[in-house]
Amino acid sequence: MTYSIAQAAERSGLSIDTLRYYERIGLVDPPARDSGGRRSYSDDDLSWLVFLTRLRTTGMPIRMMREYAQLRHHGAATAGRRKQMLFEHRASVRERIAELQSCLDVLEYKIAHYEQIEHTFVEGITA
Repeated sequence: MTYSIAQAAERSGLSIDTLRYYERIGLVDPPARDSGGRRSYSDDDLSWLVFLTRLRTTGMPIRMMREYAQLRHHGAATAGRRKQMLFEHRASVRERIAELQSCLDVLEYKIAHYEQIEHTFVEGITA
């Protein structure tokens, strides 16, 4: 199946401008063009776009994403390096998750604290 740029943007969660930007900087290969010269994305293109979206969501810098995309063009010969990049990035994602969990714990504590204050205040009024 093929998708217009608008459909590819919607399905990948990226904006049309971001798709064009990713193409311009080499993260995405230029897609096929239809008879009218419009971009036509394949299912494989969409899978790659979704993967890029996931990498970006995890905080991977564009610079690293570009390196990964370039290595991808060299096929299986670069599988080890790509795996290493993902392994290293996974470690930083895990650190970030732990940091966010710690922040969430503080928020939960403060919410419980304020609920206790409200509860005590309401009891004081009704007593």
